[in-house]
Amino acid sequence: MAFNGNYERHALPVDVVIMAAGKGTRMKSSLPKVLHTLAGRALLRHVFDTAAGLMARSVVLITGHGADLVEASCTGQATTDAGFTLSMVRQEPQLGTGHAVQQAVPHLPDDGVVVILSGDVPLTQVDTLFHLIAACAGKQLALLTLELPDPSGYGRIVRNADGAVQAIVEHKDASPEQRAITEVYSGIMAVPAADLKRWLGRLDNRNAQSEYYLTDIVRFAVGDGAVVVAHKIDDAVQVAGVNSPVQLAALERAYQWRVAHRLMEEGVRLADPARIDVRGDLSCAHDVSIDVNCIFMGQVSLGQGVSVGAHCVIANAVIEAGAVIHPFTHIDGEKLGVTVGQGALIGPFARLRPGARLGAEVHIGNFVEVKNSTLAAGAKANHLAYLGDATVGERVNYGAGSITANYDGSNKHRTVIEADVHVGSNCVLVAPLTLGAGGTVGGGSTLTRSTEPGALTVARAAQVSIANWSRPQKIPKV
Repeated sequence: MAFNGNYERHALPVDVVIMAAGKGTRMKSSLPKVLHTLAGRALLRHVFDTAAGLMARSVVLITGHGADLVEASCTGQATTDAGFTLSMVRQEPQLGTGHAVQQAVPHLPDDGVVVILSGDVPLTQVDTLFHLIAACAGKQLALLTLELPDPSGYGRIVRNADGAVQAIVEHKDASPEQRAITEVYSGIMAVPAADLKRWLGRLDNRNAQSEYYLTDIVRFAVGDGAVVVAHKIDDAVQVAGVNSPVQLAALERAYQWRVAHRLMEEGVRLADPARIDVRGDLSCAHDVSIDVNCIFMGQVSLGQGVSVGAHCVIANAVIEAGAVIHPFTHIDGEKLGVTVGQGALIGPFARLRPGARLGAEVHIGNFVEVKNSTLAAGAKANHLAYLGDATVGERVNYGAGSITANYDGSNKHRTVIEADVHVGSNCVLVAPLTLGAGGTVGGGSTLTRSTEPGALTVARAAQVSIANWSRPQKIPKV
């Protein structure tokens, strides 16, 4: 059974605890581990998104190492809009997972189900956690478990002869027989808040690591006659943590493969699913094709029949149906966004910057840059040109090497090029000015004033030739 957006909240509210206090020494980085990025977002941000997907009432973030940086990263709009209240507590010093969760207790109401997650485990699916919450049902301790061929380092799930969960034994404390167990605890559980608080109060650190283990609450639950259930999955990626750059890179590839597989199932043609990076949200209509080594960031929408050539970088853009993005094109809409109209041809080696709005059948060729400009249907700038802060009409032909000089050193000014204007090569249009409809600007002109419709405008110095002129000679070195 899959849970979807119509999933109804359980009778008991859900509160999420995220453990993010560890040092992450194997990352060998001054950046706290949970702030390293996967698919363009911090590991912790992925876990926040999961909490939002659970419709959590509240999130308690436990920080420690690098707490100032971690907490500062949680003040953005994305967290504010997530739908839960966020509390942050510090674990100082770090005395184990049980000690960490003890710091969250004052922020956990007694009437909810607590879901415990880790800030360095970014790819747990919301559906999986909904099943775990359902297994808890507000009255049982539910553990997320899986079988691993090599369970080294994980806590083992110890069951009795009837198969009931009796305890979790950490690897360092396990006997040889217990280490042979392949069912392991993922680090994720769902537990009634009131029970969790009672069991946390009984923790001690009499173990191989002299730490307060959260996993000890399982034997307390069993001792109290409470039911402990295990929801077992077979997808290790969902519970994989990041402890080193090698593990982070492996998880990045696993994430990207899943994205690629989803895109192909939706009908996208990928030249090589191992060579695509989606670092945001990419939506594709039918018959989209994407060549190798393309990167998509932020919010990107590709319309029906769009073709994206190799080695393109596209961020925060809408590419409408039938457009062709030739190789090595860089499109970055940032906050203003970029729109590429139907049937447009872009690149190769073109650059579209924030605020570029291109109409149908527009052509932007090699080494052309467009920023904060609107080009109407059929306009063309095919080579080596710059259009900044410009409004360009239909069917304009903008010559190679031409630029809009839009900045006077203090302020930006706008250039208006009306329909059917032809701008020759190597022209400088010093804004603000307007080129009247149907006009022509001779190559090499520098214009500082507006032109009349239909006029030919040439603004360049008279050509001078000096007969029998000799170039300067090099003076020999003494």
